[in-house]
Amino acid sequence: MNTTEGRTVVANISLSLDGRTSGPGGEYDLGWIVPHAVSDGARDHMVEVTGKATTALLGRKNYQGFSGFWPSVADDAAADPRDRTFARWLNEVEKVVFGRTLSTVDWSNARLADADPVATVRALRAAPGDDIIVLASSSIIRQLLAADEVDRLSITLCPEVAGGGARLFDDGLPGSSWTLASTATTDTGAICLLYDRARS
Repeated sequence: MNTTEGRTVVANISLSLDGRTSGPGGEYDLGWIVPHAVSDGARDHMVEVTGKATTALLGRKNYQGFSGFWPSVADDAAADPRDRTFARWLNEVEKVVFGRTLSTVDWSNARLADADPVATVRALRAAPGDDIIVLASSSIIRQLLAADEVDRLSITLCPEVAGGGARLFDDGLPGSSWTLASTATTDTGAICLLYDRARS
C-alpha cells in the first residue's frame, strides 16, 4: 500500500448502488443499509478491517450512536461473537471524536479532537500506532479524500438504489487512482471492497 507518511488511514463506509450514504429521508434514513450490515459477511468484514486499527475517528452523530449501543455488547452472551469482538475493540481503541457541539466525551479511551480532521490525521500519522480508521463518518471521509489523506477505502456496496440522499463522492473532489486489494460477497448480495490508494 502507498501511504503518504506513517500510519495507514482507512475510510470505512456503506454505499448504495447510486452512491448514497443515506436515503432521501435524511441522514437517519438508513433502513436500506441495516440488512446488509448484520449479515455474516459484513460482520466478518468489519472485524477484519478494524482489527489492525489502534485509532478510530468518529463524527459527533456516530459517536453518540455508537457509545449508546456498543459498550454493553462486549459482555452480552446473547450477541453474535463477531459483534462482541467489535464491541470490545471499540471499548479499548483510542477514539478521536469530532463534534463542535460536544464539550465532553465519556466513553473509555475517547477524546475530543482539538483540530480539524486533516490536521488531526497528519499529527496521528507521526505518532506511534497502527491503522487509523474512520468509522462511517462521511463528512470526515470527504475532508480526508479532498486532502489525499486516505490510504485505503473499505466500502460495503449494498444492492440497493436509495433514490436520493447524501453522496460520499461529491463533485469537486480531486481525481485519484485506486487498486483493488480484496473483494468479498456477503450472503445478502452486498460486496465488501478494499481499495488502496495508488500514488506515484
